[in-house]
Amino acid sequence: MYQWLAASDAGTLVIRGQPVTIDYLQGGTKGQGRIRIDAREVQRLRDAMRVQPHPTRQRRSPKKRHQYPGITVELGNPNN
Repeated sequence: MYQWLAASDAGTLVIRGQPVTIDYLQGGTKGQGRIRIDAREVQRLRDAMRVQPHPTRQRRSPKKRHQYPGITVELGNPNN
């Protein structure tokens, strides 16, 4: 948790490829008290980590070639 907050403060926290900052409060004298994060902020971070399904792309079947580029001789057993 402390690493995430330090990275957020430095502007280097990245979740799923997106830069993220965490809004939090640290109370107490000289900012040495408890860290408080709002429930909405926690939900926002959880949503940022959520995996979104992506539809698979339809691929065409490969075309059968009767000729191959760069090959200029007949294919087959050379002994026949």
